[in-house]
Amino acid sequence: MKTLCLAVTLLLLTVCCCNAMPSALPLPENVRCCAQFTEQPVPKRNVRKIYKTSHQCGQKAFIVETLRRELCYRQSFPWALKVYKEFSDTADIQ
Repeated sequence: MKTLCLAVTLLLLTVCCCNAMPSALPLPENVRCCAQFTEQPVPKRNVRKIYKTSHQCGQKAFIVETLRRELCYRQSFPWALKVYKEFSDTADIQ
């Protein structure tokens, strides 16, 4: 009986002392994710680059780079889908 009590006590101490909660892994520095999204299209001539966020991000998005800023659009936003497809088609030709 004493052995059982000692084993249970050691088990409880181990559980209390160990932090078994998994923590989120930090994303690498070069991974870009979006927290806020815009729904205002920019003139296509101002778009320098458009790319998808990493699969490591919580929400799927497009990042649009212009001369002055970067904007995030949801991947379901029609304007962003159209521009992404046009940029992808152009890249395939070159």
